[in-house]
Amino acid sequence: MTEAGPPAPVIAAPAFERCPGMRHGFFTRRGGVSEGIYGTLNCGFGSRDEREKVAENRRRAAATLGVAPGSLITPYQVHGTEVATVETPWDPASAPRADAMVTTRPGIALGILTADCAPVLFADADAGVIGACHAGWRGALAGVIEATVAAMERLGAGRARITAVVGPAIGPLSYEVGPEFPQPFLEQDAANQALFRPATRDGHFLFDLAGHVRDRLGACGLAVVEGTGHDTCAEDGHLFSYRRACLRGEADFGRGPFGHRAGWEAIMPHLIIFLSVFLAGLVVSCVLW
Repeated sequence: MTEAGPPAPVIAAPAFERCPGMRHGFFTRRGGVSEGIYGTLNCGFGSRDEREKVAENRRRAAATLGVAPGSLITPYQVHGTEVATVETPWDPASAPRADAMVTTRPGIALGILTADCAPVLFADADAGVIGACHAGWRGALAGVIEATVAAMERLGAGRARITAVVGPAIGPLSYEVGPEFPQPFLEQDAANQALFRPATRDGHFLFDLAGHVRDRLGACGLAVVEGTGHDTCAEDGHLFSYRRACLRGEADFGRGPFGHRAGWEAIMPHLIIFLSVFLAGLVVSCVLW
């Protein structure tokens, strides 16, 4: 599968549109070659989709970012807080266990896979530092967002200059949780009660994951925090969703990529951010060039 496809559709984040020298987008599930429940831009090698089709989808995502396929990298995500500082690209088979990445290196696209969890992109254009993280409820509660900001600071970023955007994630009207779920959030901060509302089922709640992620980003003291506002579970045909696949009894699900790319010429930063959502996961990738 080597034929060139049309540019993959993306969702734009105004916060990055306002940054000079930057290009960005969140991929939808359209624009790939996968079929059935993986249709069409599934970028997750962890799915049961045909590997050749996943590779072609990733090639198309990389081409949209303006990088070679091997320069679009994704970690082995484990819902933790580990942050990988990226110096050179890696092969998918040797991906480190991590849920976030940061870099100052030109030409590398950092990728995060999600299919309901919240993808977050970060950029300090003045310092030439970018980051991307996968924030499910476990990782967010454990501190993956704060760990990503700290890793960016170690590379020279300043939190008062960082712009962060929360990409498509499962929405507060779609994310029903059980009676035991709120307790660890309330133990961490009683104000988290505002993230829960009663569900139709007795004793169950609706949880605002993206709201929790935005709250934590805001508490970091970043310059700009925004979200795209998309509900992956509710937007069938547009975005991939693990929860929706489970409700339908589907045997697997697609992963969608959100990408982030950045580049510098001389001393001036040139940052490109690219995001996308797929049924088997979401990829956030960043490239410095």
